[in-house]
Amino acid sequence: QVQLVESGGGLAQPGGSLRLSCAAAGRIFSNYVAGWFRQAPGKEREFVAAISRYGRNSYYADAMKGRFTISRDNAKNTVDLQMNSLKPEDTALYFCAASDAISSSSTYYQQGQYRYWGQGTQVTVSS
Repeated sequence: QVQLVESGGGLAQPGGSLRLSCAAAGRIFSNYVAGWFRQAPGKEREFVAAISRYGRNSYYADAMKGRFTISRDNAKNTVDLQMNSLKPEDTALYFCAASDAISSSSTYYQQGQYRYWGQGTQVTVSS
């Protein structure tokens, strides 16, 4: 089992940047695919980005490509999400997730593949 704790959320202006971090505790972090999801008020939770176990491959939702960057440091048991060019529609509760079940890149975006979840960190983009 792995425990996940997100940090780094807050208020940003449109066009600004925020960096989210997720700290993992428990098992060997490199055993897990790591992902970020978000849930805006009144909407379903959606995929943001994911990164393979050793960080060789990363995947993004179309709306985040070119603006967000996911990275991980297995020595520190962390996975980060750098968010640039933020838009008001990026306002949401952002969740870190980990999966020891994913074996295909075609399933990285599927929430059901992730067994472990953090509590979330709020990101608000507003002027």
